[in-house]
Amino acid sequence: MKNVGKMGIHYLQRLSAANVPKELIEKGQNRVIEASLTLIRERAKLKGELLRALGGVVASTSLIGVPLGHNSSFLQGPAFAPPRIREAMWCGSTNSTTEEGKDFSDPRVLTDVGDVPIEELRDCGVDDDRLMNIISQSVKLVMEEEPLRPLVLGGDHSISFPVVRAVSEKLGGPVDILHLDAHPDIYDSFEGNKYSHASSFARIMEGGYARRLLQVGIRSITKEGREQGKRFGVEQYEMRTFSRDRQLLENLVSLSLNLAKVLKGCTFLWTLTVLIQPLLREYLTSSQGASPSVMFSTYFTTLKVMLLLQMLLSSIHSETLLMG
Repeated sequence: MKNVGKMGIHYLQRLSAANVPKELIEKGQNRVIEASLTLIRERAKLKGELLRALGGVVASTSLIGVPLGHNSSFLQGPAFAPPRIREAMWCGSTNSTTEEGKDFSDPRVLTDVGDVPIEELRDCGVDDDRLMNIISQSVKLVMEEEPLRPLVLGGDHSISFPVVRAVSEKLGGPVDILHLDAHPDIYDSFEGNKYSHASSFARIMEGGYARRLLQVGIRSITKEGREQGKRFGVEQYEMRTFSRDRQLLENLVSLSLNLAKVLKGCTFLWTLTVLIQPLLREYLTSSQGASPSVMFSTYFTTLKVMLLLQMLLSSIHSETLLMG
């Protein structure tokens, strides 16, 4: 995956070495960037126009995929996740109706504006600085089309930074974040990569995009993670103390949801490691292993919970959810 992703970059480097004018390459890259943003913009515009024509829609969850995996320090499968998530959502083994009778196939409940073409952009030599800007711009384009509310499908956790930046800039100020994850992702520059999947919240906090950050479910945190948390004033709640902290956290979440009814800027980020990793650990360490069907069922149930939570948040004023 990593080698495939770098092929285009290496090709562009060879062109530069062959005395191809830098301006010519940048001009071509800018055309590809504009085409990528135009696709997201026009799809969001179409979905927004459709919903406004139908009438009576306060808010509709809109999927946008960010298939980025090269900032992961180990496995890079998240780059393939958005289409797999959609495949699981529309799998014929289940139906698209929630317990409350809402149908995901109804555009008033759920729309989809497609994926940001990450690998195609990288193939043209677009670097990470510009990729992060493109992701932020893409999320803003969805937010600009009422009544759409973006639900972002990752992608490795490096996309947390451009997504939160987009929401913060669009709303005009820092947001409050409830981050459910097994890891704090707050290294200053993990393995020398400032956009590492393990450094996204360092970029968020130093950029001033979060007013308050609560990280819940942490099971793997280093000395640097704790020091960075103290540096940025992050409220970190680890699983080892969850029993002690549970009542406090439940009150905080309840308060956040109530505040979100009257205030904008409440952002929820949920990474599947907080639920899936324990299941995988049980599968790998047990004598018989967990049934693959049970693992798939748990993953799909998590997706439905995410969509239900997004529908709730969309009806109040929260702007986005991130799934990674």
